[in-house]
Amino acid sequence: MTETLKSDGRGWFSRFVFPDGEEPDPRFTLANERTFLAWTRTSLAFLAGGIAFEAFPIDSIDPTLRTGVAVFIIAVGMLIAAGAAGRWVNVERAMRHKKPLPVPAIVPLLSLSALVAASTVLVLFVIK
Repeated sequence: MTETLKSDGRGWFSRFVFPDGEEPDPRFTLANERTFLAWTRTSLAFLAGGIAFEAFPIDSIDPTLRTGVAVFIIAVGMLIAAGAAGRWVNVERAMRHKKPLPVPAIVPLLSLSALVAASTVLVLFVIK
């Protein structure tokens, strides 16, 4: 399916999400896209980790607790994916309006969540 292009060469989606501002240097747009993809890979790693934690039962860990930890890890992956999409749009808009780039709000979420998940798993293995 091809996009309907306006006279400025932009498709309907681009015009809808970024209705105003100047087109940034393509190198910066592509760098923003690569950053988005890196956040997406991170969210997929959390998803895989949560699924693996639930899929491979550890006898010494209560199944309800294991499921809770797995759901937490998967939920963090989902939040990172959502944050990545929001960050991509916010950075692109900032570049189009020549404004400072926004602070990445998903960095503290990622750091804190990774710390909580790793600490929980470590405690669960130590108390076995």
